[in-house]
Amino acid sequence: PLLAAGLKRADLRKHGDDLRLACHRALISSVIEAVRQAADLARRAAYLRAVAPKLRAKGAGDAVEMFLTRDAVAPSALPLPDRAARRLCDRLVDLGAVRELTGRDTFRLYGV
Repeated sequence: PLLAAGLKRADLRKHGDDLRLACHRALISSVIEAVRQAADLARRAAYLRAVAPKLRAKGAGDAVEMFLTRDAVAPSALPLPDRAARRLCDRLVDLGAVRELTGRDTFRLYGV
């Protein structure tokens, strides 16, 4: 996966040292992007942990743990009643701790 993002169509026709050099360039550019995304995710996770004490819902600690360990979370998967889960997700979005990932009104997914 790291190579695929950085390789161009013309690079795939290369052979020998030219192909090796193209793969090295692709790997370096992909790693730079992966490290940038990892740093952004770590910053967002730290902010979510910092916001967690401000949440008053009974299952908020478990919900925060779910956000930190999963790629995306539906409010119905949280250990809270439906309305409380939706309100917690809305509150976390308002605080900037999580993002709504789908852009839909009916079935929303949230993530760090």
